[in-house]
Amino acid sequence: MSGESMKFKPLGDSALLISFGEVIGEEINEKIHSLARAIERANFEWLVEVVPAYSSLAVIYDPVLIDFERVKRTIEGLEFSSEKFEGKLVKIPVLYGGEYGPDLEFVAQHNGLSVDKVIEIHSKPTYRVHFLGFLPGFAYLGGMDERIATPRLGRPRLKVPAGSVGIAGKQTGIYPLESPGGWRLIGRTPLRLFDPSKEPPTLLRPGDRVRFVPVDEDEFRELYEREWGERND
Repeated sequence: MSGESMKFKPLGDSALLISFGEVIGEEINEKIHSLARAIERANFEWLVEVVPAYSSLAVIYDPVLIDFERVKRTIEGLEFSSEKFEGKLVKIPVLYGGEYGPDLEFVAQHNGLSVDKVIEIHSKPTYRVHFLGFLPGFAYLGGMDERIATPRLGRPRLKVPAGSVGIAGKQTGIYPLESPGGWRLIGRTPLRLFDPSKEPPTLLRPGDRVRFVPVDEDEFRELYEREWGERND
């Protein structure tokens, strides 16, 4: 990958931002994850962390060991165009609708679809984790079918349960923790997406792929009890 397609700018005195433009898409995000992987595999002594986003990559470094210009030149010299980062495939069981997905019917009505069709459309693609943000382990997923795109709530909820699966515009994502939120909730997964006692603490990582698998209420309760060690009645 030529350095001409990348724009660099400093982020304070210990990080730089590499921008690939303003377009959100699979091709750009693939380049970002390929570059992130190449930087991590190089195992530079000055590297602290790489943080991918939709169309940019932040590289955090130790300013005692290196400065902005040397980091920039080093990254520009990396060969990474032939690398294709797939990440792991994670299947996410989801109980759609009812109390677990109170906005599912609205999403269906907004798009002129049946509830079953929304579930079918949402659970069909293989999504890519573009990046994590907002909350620890909150995965912004790319690849949602625009037929179920729906605007956010006019007023966010004060409390969204952990595991809630939502839609906001052309995006879908999963709340890893209980928090306020304005996404349209269409279902919930019993899986634990963030567990600080584990390493890594997040179930999903940038570059991973996700498939949603519809389950019924009995399956949901069984998986929830196994995952959380408590009942969800």
